[in-house]
Amino acid sequence: MKVKRIISNINTPNPEDAAVFYERVFGLELVMDHGWIKTFSSGEEMIAQISVASEGGSGTPVPQLSIEVDDLDTALNKVVAEQIQIEYGPVSEP
Repeated sequence: MKVKRIISNINTPNPEDAAVFYERVFGLELVMDHGWIKTFSSGEEMIAQISVASEGGSGTPVPQLSIEVDDLDTALNKVVAEQIQIEYGPVSEP
């Protein structure tokens, strides 16, 4: 058996709000839309990966989602432009 995909499903009262974050900030494409659930994709081939944690590093809460980008400055500029509050970071962790 081979795991082909692991998907993080995030609970939200309004899936429409996700379009701002995932489409406009990260440039993902809406690939499935049932109204109550929306799936966004970069179209990149990805490896199956799952992390389990007791904390988020330096004693912070475990994050619900991690997003790796190739250009942190551009991502941060887009987050600020969309007036999305950054709860923690970016910081260098030990």
